[in-house]
Amino acid sequence: MPPVDSLPPWSLVVAVFLVAFLYSSVGFGGASGYLAAMSLFALPPAFISTTALLLNVLVASIAFLAYWRAGHLSWGLLLPFLVTSVPGAFLGGYLQVEEPIYRTLLHLALGYVGLRLLLSWGTAPGLGSRADAPLAGLAASGLVIGLLSGILGLGGGIFLSPLIVLTGWGTAQQAAASAAAFIVINSLSGLAGRWLGGNFLFGVWGWSLLPVGVVGALLGSRLGARRLSGPFLRRLLGSVLLLAALRYFLELAGWL
Repeated sequence: MPPVDSLPPWSLVVAVFLVAFLYSSVGFGGASGYLAAMSLFALPPAFISTTALLLNVLVASIAFLAYWRAGHLSWGLLLPFLVTSVPGAFLGGYLQVEEPIYRTLLHLALGYVGLRLLLSWGTAPGLGSRADAPLAGLAASGLVIGLLSGILGLGGGIFLSPLIVLTGWGTAQQAAASAAAFIVINSLSGLAGRWLGGNFLFGVWGWSLLPVGVVGALLGSRLGARRLSGPFLRRLLGSVLLLAALRYFLELAGWL
């Protein structure tokens, strides 16, 4: 297991930069990409999830400010999710999960995210308002997403955004704005749970990767979408995540 108190290899630095650049260009925080990249280096789960959450806070904050200033954020839509997702993320970060269980859950989540990115999603016809959204459904969804996010080190936006759009609980713009805020707030909650639960592991590797992620996000949010189309980038990212998940399960089955 490589020491996290030394400088990270250049391959991981480049991977984190590319993840931040590509994800920010299509409006995501990138935690699933950071997790996939770091999982290749046999790092401790506590370090992987802590670093991914910190990178998520920084990268998603950039998207959140942009959507907030543009007036797309609907607190009426977001708050019911946060009421349950914040304690769920805290509990997930607090829990100590065995490494085999963590890695299996992680790659199941990466496979799901990869499929969502490949298949994409469209807006539900005739909807786009929270008026018909059941509060119990919003709260239950927030709890499940928050708990899973805290355990794995995800912000949860990749689960929340398609849920809002597919159910018609909000417009595509509201879904993106809600996801960005959701990622920041739940990542902070998950980090607090990790700190109190003794699962917070960072080190020099983490401090070295944070500015790389910020630079990648700033460049991606400004330049990425102008060079490549959003659907192309989503399918590219989805393919990479699916391959990472497939590789893990093939190795687990002894086929690699």
